[in-house]
Amino acid sequence: REWARAARAALGFVVLSASVRGLDSVQTMIRLLLLAASASAAENGLARLPPLGWRSWNLYGGNVNQTLIEGIMASMVRRSSRYTVDGMPTSLCDLGFCDVGLDDNWQACGRHGEGGYTYHDEEGNPLVNSERFPSMKSMTSYAHSLGLTAGWYGNNCICSEKKTGDRRFYAGDVRAMREMGFDSWKLDGCGAQTDMQLWSDLIQATPATTGRSAIMVENCHWGSRRPYEPTATWCPWNFYRTSGDVRATYGSVIGNLQSVFKFSGRNLSYPGCWAYADMLEVGVLASPFSGDKGLTIAETRSHFAAWAIVSSPLTLSHDPSNLTIMDAIWPVLSNRELLAISQAYAGYSGGPFKEAAEGLQLAAADTALARPGASAAELAVLPPLRVPAWQYLYKPLEWGGRKAAVLLMNHGKEAAQLTLAFADVPGLGCRACSVRDVWSRKDVGTFNGSVTLGVGSHDCALLVLTHVSPHVARAAA
Repeated sequence: REWARAARAALGFVVLSASVRGLDSVQTMIRLLLLAASASAAENGLARLPPLGWRSWNLYGGNVNQTLIEGIMASMVRRSSRYTVDGMPTSLCDLGFCDVGLDDNWQACGRHGEGGYTYHDEEGNPLVNSERFPSMKSMTSYAHSLGLTAGWYGNNCICSEKKTGDRRFYAGDVRAMREMGFDSWKLDGCGAQTDMQLWSDLIQATPATTGRSAIMVENCHWGSRRPYEPTATWCPWNFYRTSGDVRATYGSVIGNLQSVFKFSGRNLSYPGCWAYADMLEVGVLASPFSGDKGLTIAETRSHFAAWAIVSSPLTLSHDPSNLTIMDAIWPVLSNRELLAISQAYAGYSGGPFKEAAEGLQLAAADTALARPGASAAELAVLPPLRVPAWQYLYKPLEWGGRKAAVLLMNHGKEAAQLTLAFADVPGLGCRACSVRDVWSRKDVGTFNGSVTLGVGSHDCALLVLTHVSPHVARAAA
């Protein structure tokens, strides 16, 4: 254990400094450090790569019930000739989106017991709204019968639970989670149960009665309510929120994206402990927030690709039974080359490396800084969201620096010609590179020194750059 802790502490320095030189000896050292350090993240064996799934909040808010969630489960595994990959009918679960999570408002919210608890009794047991959810156990069993895992939600009842900080409430929730058969758990920051280490200890100490023994845990403390930040040696959760709630607007999406960089830049997003920019707004045309109208297809591409290249978990929230929505977003969701970028890890989770000197204002308020349930007065004093006019992100795809994904993002209102100099990509080290367009899934060609592409407003170019052999490099020159 002490070696694992030392390895994790050393890894950030090695990856973010020495590895950019692309030396094979350094890359070998990183492999050994990662192997030794793997036990120092969440020690449940889950989320070795960024998790994929679905959760209810972004589209449905508090308007949830058992029939709805079971319908979503059925849609996640449904195959049809309408949605194919390489000619084969393919479900969302076939693509990896196999965890279906229930969010807030399953509780019998009110005032209970002498303590006036919002959704617990005096013994600490959580109280379920049985009209909305007649049988949680039946719902999770249905998920398991479909080959899915089922997610739950805790430490909140529409941001109104403030009295349940005693250990008995933690213990009551863990017992209920085990008895109901859930496999993953989003733990919000609204209530009084914010001791993430206690949650972890009780989960590990309470045997499973159904479902899997290890529980995938999301720390949803919005990047502001402690504890929300891991260390190199402490992370009793599997992924953690870095910002306030995302909204179905391009400005909100980009604001939340920026919140990940302060963690990835210190190598605090790693296997078993991923920095998370919140759920996806892909295909979400309405949301619990007033005024949200959804993203364009160009913005959808940028949103999904940005989450993938920084290794943020990919949590869908659209209606998978809505064929109009599915028709529009299927080309994005089903792009296996893009999903492969999400699911790659070669020592660094991904982040920015170059940006425009000129900036622009994307939104009147940077909602990534807002706490859940913020009043209109609180939102009114948030600073505006200002970002570079364009921004380049990268992620190494192979050890040794021979292959990397690069995302060129145009945040401006007009199309732009964006030039990528290969020498600017950290650790890549190739003068002549083979360039592949991930969106078209076609090789663009071999280029010497740089490549220039036209990128539309709020759109992106997603490329995979690969070293080429010396004779090919000479030909490209």
